[in-house]
Amino acid sequence: MEAGALIIFALLVLFAFLGLGAWVTVKAVGAAKRGVDRTITQARRTVEDTTLKARSFGQVGVAGALAQLRLDLRTSMRATQQALYQGVQSDASLKESIALFERLSAHGHELDDELKRLEAEPDRRRIAEGLADLRERTAKITQAADSLRWAARDRARRFADDDLTALSEQIEMESGALRDWSRESVDDLAAAAAAWDAGVAGGTPPGAGAQRGAGAGAGAGAGTGTGTEGGGQSEPRPAALNPAAPTARHPWQKAPRPEATT
Repeated sequence: MEAGALIIFALLVLFAFLGLGAWVTVKAVGAAKRGVDRTITQARRTVEDTTLKARSFGQVGVAGALAQLRLDLRTSMRATQQALYQGVQSDASLKESIALFERLSAHGHELDDELKRLEAEPDRRRIAEGLADLRERTAKITQAADSLRWAARDRARRFADDDLTALSEQIEMESGALRDWSRESVDDLAAAAAAWDAGVAGGTPPGAGAQRGAGAGAGAGAGTGTGTEGGGQSEPRPAALNPAAPTARHPWQKAPRPEATT
């Protein structure tokens, strides 16, 4: 029984690893295919744009006009798409603009396909008659795309200007606080230096007056506590240079008893 359970468990683990490997392989193949498709699409777009530029500059008449219309349409739509999809990453309100652009893009693709079919049309006279309408349709689409693109760019620039203004105000406040702090400390140092210079020039450096006053107070206290037997006052005794330190006694030590007189 135990051997059979181990075999079943090993088979389940093996199948799980095989399924995981298959899933990873499918994902890798799909990612590689999407990358290849994206590369092919970009290469085809680059070749087509280069061909349209060459036709618009090298050909005259209906063929050159059609190539120029296609080039203007594709350039405007691609620039607007890039601006909106990059801007929505930092501004979620552009999702509505992207929805409008998708609807406009459908009209743009329809017009581009029509212009592409007309390039192979042999009846140039009929194309020339409808060229004014094609220019008007192209202008409407490109103007709408340009309006969305510039509105998104103006919005992003406005947000950047507001952020920069707020940041500049905060920096000015912080700079003012730093200047006040540095000026106050410098003034204190200058005042201390001036007081020291004045004391040195007067012969009494700062702190000497306090020490002299403390010494005079100690001498006066010693003089009032002594006198002659005839009631006269004697000269104050000078204080000891190294007075004896009082004997330290711990709180738990008892005071010595006085000796008996009898």
